[in-house]
Amino acid sequence: MEKDLVNDPKEIAEHLMLIDLGRNDIGRIAEAGTVEVTQKFSVERYSHVMHMVSNVRAKLRKGLKAMDVFRATFPAGTLSGAPKIRAMEIINEFEPVKRGIYGGAIGYFSWQGNMDMAITIRTAIIKDEVLYIQAGGGFVADSDPELEWKESLNKGRAIFKAVEMVQQKLKG
Repeated sequence: MEKDLVNDPKEIAEHLMLIDLGRNDIGRIAEAGTVEVTQKFSVERYSHVMHMVSNVRAKLRKGLKAMDVFRATFPAGTLSGAPKIRAMEIINEFEPVKRGIYGGAIGYFSWQGNMDMAITIRTAIIKDEVLYIQAGGGFVADSDPELEWKESLNKGRAIFKAVEMVQQKLKG
């Protein structure tokens, strides 16, 4: 399956789009010429999915702080799509339910000026005693909507499994 993932033209196109979106976001706060992709198309395995992973880094432009980085890169283009502002307008227009924390970030800003954030791409929210699970995926021209739907369900399945495990532990 890993070989299929890294050789699939649609998956490669989608991942290249994500790398470009990351480079664009990071480029807003970077010293000129310092944006680089340090890891490309690595595969990470999790309980229910495999992901291609790439890392984008750059040297922060002088005078900028962690909050400047956060402002320039949030919401992440890798979750909104491109062009970012228009993609967010389309999301707002067509998605029947607001994303809430999904697509946001959880992390911290330290007194020393450090920041560490994680994009909330798979979430579980309990509201009025109802559990809501959010998961999704990226679309490119070659995407098959049925396969993307199955991928989203598979990603969400890991959260259901975690909830099930907690319930079993609580029952003893």
